Amino acid sequence: MSEPDLFSAAGADDPGRPLADRLRPGTLEEFVGQQHLLGPGMPLRRAIESDRLHSMIFWGPPGTGKTTLARIVAERTGYAFLQISAVFSGVKDIRNAIEEARRERHEQGRPAVLFVDEVHRFNKSQLDGFLPAVEDGTVTLIGATTENPSFELNAALLSRCRVYVLKPLEADDLRRMLDRALADAERGLGNQAVEVGAEELDLLAAAVDGDARRALTLLELAVETARSSGDGGARVDRETMEAVVGGRVRRYDKAGDQHYDLISALHKSIRGSDPDGAVYWLCRMLDGGDDPIYIARRLVRIASEDVGNADPRALQVTLNARDAYDFLGTPEGELALGQAAIYLAVAPKSNAAYQAFNAASAEVADSGSLEVPSHIRNAPTRLMKQLGYGEGYQYDHDFSGGVAAEQTFLPEELSDRVYYQPTERGLEGRIRERVEELQRHRRKGGG
Repeated sequence: MSEPDLFSAAGADDPGRPLADRLRPGTLEEFVGQQHLLGPGMPLRRAIESDRLHSMIFWGPPGTGKTTLARIVAERTGYAFLQISAVFSGVKDIRNAIEEARRERHEQGRPAVLFVDEVHRFNKSQLDGFLPAVEDGTVTLIGATTENPSFELNAALLSRCRVYVLKPLEADDLRRMLDRALADAERGLGNQAVEVGAEELDLLAAAVDGDARRALTLLELAVETARSSGDGGARVDRETMEAVVGGRVRRYDKAGDQHYDLISALHKSIRGSDPDGAVYWLCRMLDGGDDPIYIARRLVRIASEDVGNADPRALQVTLNARDAYDFLGTPEGELALGQAAIYLAVAPKSNAAYQAFNAASAEVADSGSLEVPSHIRNAPTRLMKQLGYGEGYQYDHDFSGGVAAEQTFLPEELSDRVYYQPTERGLEGRIRERVEELQRHRRKGGG
């Protein structure tokens, strides 16, 4: 039932298998990284050492060891290891896997781990198929996903599993793994007279962005393409490594969590008046292939939400940046977006207009269709005038200061409401002075 595992230990000494395949760790001691889960006293380590497994979800980017760790967990605790992939499997495969787990328990007397790769690709009904077997202990489910389980798995299954977050490997972890690959004569490259300098290994470790599988794949490719020496050995110089790496590979899913994390970081950097953070996160989004027009729309939103009337020019700056991008395209137009992000970050901030809009919107939702006061109703016909429409309206330009002091504009039921409360920051400080002046004028009745 179990499917072949990309890095399974079987046949690890077969030189025809990829290096990343041959070098897959078989024990916790060989496993690299994830010390926040596997270090002494950490929760997953305690569960493994106590042989008390629970259903769990491994959530992390590619190349962080999700499949490998699931296999090690099963072998370390003596569980049978069964595997299916949500990419290729359906309800029938789920039933077959669960039935095989029952046979393992009844015939072999051991429980089973059912590892589900890409578990987020199953739909709700397929995920529900696991519930009875998880609840009665037929299987201990270990799911692997690169997507946020909160959004991609249904609540019923998620409530029965503990989520463990696997992190990208640090450069030091990757270096240890690469050194072991070069030294291991049985599974690695130790018998191939390969020379790779520390500088080249550092370059490789930095380029793969925490992805162990990619690091080993590129190391093997670098060795294969290296200039061979006269004695049959090979030396991977910097030129070769740079050619193989071809450029850093960033983790970015412009439709997933990383997109929303980065736009959140951009927005909050601007709100926090940090131009360096603003331009950095903007460039991260552009580098990841995010839609510049989406970014421009968010900048326009920030101009109203977080800068507001403290600097009304911010709205025009962001609209101009959008137009500049439309005119210039990529990459020239991206500079205008950067300029706008920096402007927003250093501008004085006020969310008073945002708060006023939200408060008024909530009032409208709560109070229903209150009548427009008669004196500010439109009165284009004689009948309307006879009904009192517009009666008592005072034309503000006819009064001192351009304000009819005794005139109100909210529905009678809301006459005491104040939605807009300007701050003292930026231009809004002057607006505040004007609002306070108008309030004093009305209190005096225009006198």
